[in-house]
Amino acid sequence: MSAEAADREAATSSRPCTPPQTSWFEFLLEEALLEQHLQKPSPDPPPVQLIVQFLEQASKPSVNEQNQVQPPPDNKRNRILKLLALKVAAHLKWDLDVLEKSLSVPVLNMLLNELLCISKVPSGTKHVDVDLASLPPTTAMAILLYNRWAIRTIVQSSFPVKQVKPGPPQLNVMNQMQQEKELTDNILKVLKEQAADSILVLEGALKLSKDLYVHTIRTLDLLAVEPGMVNGETESSTAGLKISAEEIQCQVCYDLGAIYFQQGSTNAAVHEKAKEMFFKTKELIAKNGSSSLHFTIDEERLAGYCQACGVLTLSSDDTSQQATPYSQIHRCMKSGNYQDIVNIFLEDNLTLSLPVQFRQSVLRELFQKSQQGNDALDEVCFKVCMCNTVCDVLQGRTVDVQFCQLFLKPSKEKIDFLLEVCSKSLNLENASEALKRKMAAFLKNLCLGLEDLQLVFMISSHELFMKLLKDDERKLLIDQMRKRSPRINLCTKPVASFYDIPASASVNIGQLEHQLILSVDPWRIRQILIELHGMTSERQFWTISNKDFVHAKQLFAACLELVTEFSPKLRQVMLNEMLLLDIYTHEAGPGASGERPPSDLISRVRGYLEMRVPDIPLRQVIAEECVAFLLNWCENEYLTMQVPLPLVQTNPYVKLGQLLAATCKELPGPKESRRTAKDLWEVVVQICSVSNQHKRGNDGRVSLIKHRESTLGIMYRSELLSFIKKLREPLVLTTILSLFVKLHNVREDIVNDIAAEHISIWPSSIPNLQSVDFEAVAVTVKELVSYALTINANNHFWLIIQADIYFATNQYSAALHYYLQAGAVCSDFFNKMVPPDVYTDQVIKRMIKCCSLLNCHTQVAILCQFLREVDYKTAFKALQEQNSHDAMDSYYEYIWDVTILEYLTYLHHKRGETDKRQIAIKAIGQTELNASNPEDVLQLAAQRRKKKFLQAMAKLYF
Repeated sequence: MSAEAADREAATSSRPCTPPQTSWFEFLLEEALLEQHLQKPSPDPPPVQLIVQFLEQASKPSVNEQNQVQPPPDNKRNRILKLLALKVAAHLKWDLDVLEKSLSVPVLNMLLNELLCISKVPSGTKHVDVDLASLPPTTAMAILLYNRWAIRTIVQSSFPVKQVKPGPPQLNVMNQMQQEKELTDNILKVLKEQAADSILVLEGALKLSKDLYVHTIRTLDLLAVEPGMVNGETESSTAGLKISAEEIQCQVCYDLGAIYFQQGSTNAAVHEKAKEMFFKTKELIAKNGSSSLHFTIDEERLAGYCQACGVLTLSSDDTSQQATPYSQIHRCMKSGNYQDIVNIFLEDNLTLSLPVQFRQSVLRELFQKSQQGNDALDEVCFKVCMCNTVCDVLQGRTVDVQFCQLFLKPSKEKIDFLLEVCSKSLNLENASEALKRKMAAFLKNLCLGLEDLQLVFMISSHELFMKLLKDDERKLLIDQMRKRSPRINLCTKPVASFYDIPASASVNIGQLEHQLILSVDPWRIRQILIELHGMTSERQFWTISNKDFVHAKQLFAACLELVTEFSPKLRQVMLNEMLLLDIYTHEAGPGASGERPPSDLISRVRGYLEMRVPDIPLRQVIAEECVAFLLNWCENEYLTMQVPLPLVQTNPYVKLGQLLAATCKELPGPKESRRTAKDLWEVVVQICSVSNQHKRGNDGRVSLIKHRESTLGIMYRSELLSFIKKLREPLVLTTILSLFVKLHNVREDIVNDIAAEHISIWPSSIPNLQSVDFEAVAVTVKELVSYALTINANNHFWLIIQADIYFATNQYSAALHYYLQAGAVCSDFFNKMVPPDVYTDQVIKRMIKCCSLLNCHTQVAILCQFLREVDYKTAFKALQEQNSHDAMDSYYEYIWDVTILEYLTYLHHKRGETDKRQIAIKAIGQTELNASNPEDVLQLAAQRRKKKFLQAMAKLYF
C-alpha cells in the first residue's frame, strides 16, 4: 500500500476519535458523507454548491509565523478537497450547462484548471500546439472541456445581464462582490486574448474520428489512490465515461457557431461559417437525437440562431436550405428585387405570420429609399402599403394614414391592384364570417369615399364584391351613391322580399339583421324579431345599427304624423327624439370632418334646454347630448350666461357643462377668474369621493365600509366618464384632463407627478384627502388620456401625460415611446427644434431615468447634454457602466459636449479599449466642436446631433 493510501486509511480509522482540530474533523466527515452519497445505486445529484465550498477551502491562503500571507499550501488536505470538487463535477457528467448556471466564472475556471492538472495536461504548453489525436482520451477531453467553456463564457459575457436589485448595503458583502467582479473581469480578459487559440483547438477537434472519455468518480479515485495508474487503466480506451465522436462534433459545432455568430456582425465570411456550424449541428441532432447527447443543446436557442442566420433545415436529407420570409425580404432589399417583396407580403396575407411591426419597418425603409431620389420605388411603396392595409383590415386594425395619403388621387391601376390584393388575401371557401364581414365593410367604405363613379363601378362589379355583399347591402350602398349624384346607374340584383326568407333556424342571422335595418313596416319588424329571437337569445337586436339615421328619421316622422292629431305631449316627445337623432346625424357626418352645425340645429338644442312643457320631463340622455353638443361647438357664452338657473340646479349635466364652459372661456385668465375653476374642482372632487359608513358586526366591532360609486356628487363617476367621452373640443378635453391630473397629484403617497397644461389653475390641496377614491382617479386619468389621443393622436401635451403615466407605473420603454412621440409631432420628426415647453428639464430627466433603468447608459450620457445645465455627474456615472444594452460607441457621434468626450477618451484608455478610444478621439477632432468656434456654429453642431440622436431613438422605440 502506498504512503498516501496508508494516510487515507489512518485518517478514516481515526474519524470516531476527537480530532485535534474541529474543522479537520468536519472536513473528513463531509468527505465520508459525500462518498457514501455518491455510491448509492441512484443518488440524487449532490448540490453543485459543494464544489464552491471545497474549492474555497482548498484555496484559502495560509499565514506563517511572521503573520505573512502565503499561497495555499499543496498539502494532503487541499488535494483531497480539490479531488472532492472534481468528484461532484464527475457525478454531474461534466455538464457545462449545469455547472455554468450554478458556478461563477472564477470557481469554474479553478475547477477546470484542476481537471487539466489531474488529467496530466503539460503545464506551460499552449493547447493549440498539442495534437489531440495523440493524447490519452481523458487528457484530450479535458482540453476540449476547458476550451469549450472558454468560448461559451466569451459568448455569454456579450449578452445583456439583468441587474439584480440590491438589498440593504453591507460593506463586507459589497467588498466581496467587487472582488469577485474584478476577478471575473480579469479572467474574461485572458479568455478573450486566448479566444483565437481556443477556436483553433475546437476546429481541430472536428477532425477527430475517435471516441473520447471523461473522468468519472472511479477514475478519479484510481488517480488518487494509485498515481502510477495514470499511465495504465485511466489512459486506456475503456476508462471513464465514453463520449462518441459524433456527440463531440455536435457540441463543438454548436459552440463554434455561437462564437462565429458573435464575430459575424463585422465579418460576413465568419457569419457564413456560423451558418455552416449551426446547420451541421441540426444535422447531427436529427441523425442521433438530442436525447442521446450527454451534453444537451438548447434547441430553442439553436432554432433562434438558425433563423437569425437565415437557415431553415426541413429534413436531414434536404440539401437545399429554404430561407425564411425574413431572410428572403432581407436579400430582396439588398439586391433591389422589390417585386418579390410584394409577392412575399401577398402570400403572407393568407397566413398572417409576419408581425405588423416588421411589415411597417419594411415599408418605412422603402419610403426612405424613395425619398432619397429613387422614383421607381413609388409604385413598390404603394403596393406594399396596399398589402399592409388589407392585412390590417383582416386583423381588425384601423386603416393606416399612409393608405389614405396614397389614395388621395386614386386611379384605375391602383383600384385594380387593390382588388387583386383583396382577392388573393381572402380564401372565400375557408374564410370565417368575421373575416368576410371585415373585407366587405372595407370595400363598402372604399366605395363611399370615392368620387369617381367609374372607379366605384370597378369595385361594385368585381366578383369579390358581389360575393361578399348581400343584395340588400348593395342596394343600400347604391341608394347612398345615388343621393350623391343623380347620374349614377349601377347594376344590382333585385332585393329578396321578407316573405322569401325561410322561417327556419338555418336562416343566416346577418341577412335577417339587414332586413331588420331596412324594414319600416311595424308588422315586418315584429315578424323579423320573432324569427331572430327564435334563433338566438344572446343579442340585443336594437343595437345592430347605430348610424342608420335616414331610416330612423323616417320612422320618427311616421310616428310624429300619427300622434300630432291626438296628443300634443306625445308630439313634443317625438320632436325631442328627432332632435337627438339630428344631433347624432350631424356629429357622425359633417361634424366629424369639422363642419359647424346649421344655426337652426343650435337653436333647437338651446330651445330644448329652455323648454318648459308640463308633464314632459327632460330625458337625461337628450340633455347630456345637448350639453356635449354645445361644448363641442364652443357655445360657451350660451352655457355660461343664458342657460336658465333652475335647469342648472336640477340637471347635473347642465351644471357640469356650465362650469366647464366658464372655466374654458376664462383660460388662461387672471387669478381672479379661477373662481369658476375652483367650483368645477369641488364638483369633480365630490364625484370622486367615497361615502364611508360604519357597521357594527356580530362581535360588537365597528368596521368601515367604503362605497366606490358614491352618491355624494351630482352624478356617478362612471356617468361623468361617459359624458366626457362624448366631448371632442380640444380645450374642453385639456381642461378636464388637467383637473384629473391635478387631483391625481395631490395624494400624499404620490411619487411621480404627472404634468399637464393649465394645471396651475386648480387648487393645490383637498381638506379631506381620505374621502377621495384615488384608485378610481388614477383609472380615470388613464382612460381619459387614452380617449383624448383617439381624438387627436398628435397633441403633444396629451402624449406627455400618457408618457408620465407609464413612467409613474414603471413602464419605462412605453414611457420613452410617448416622450419621443410628443417631441416628434411638434418638430416635424425632429427636423425642427422641440419647443422647450415640451421637452422641459423634468421630461428630459425622466427620459434619462428610463434609459438608465433600461440599462441604456450611453443614451443616458447623451440626454444629460439636453438639460439646461449639463449633468456631468450622471453622465460620467452612466459611462462607467460596462454592461450597457444600447449601441455604446456607435452613439458617440451624437455627443457634442467636449468634456464628456474627453472623459470617454480617458475611460477607454484606462480600460485598455483602444478601438473605442479612437472612436471618441475621432468625435472630439471634428472641427465644428472646436471651442474657438462662434456660438452659433456650436449651437448648430449641437442641434444637428440632437436631431440625429432623437431620430435614432424614435426608430428604436416606435
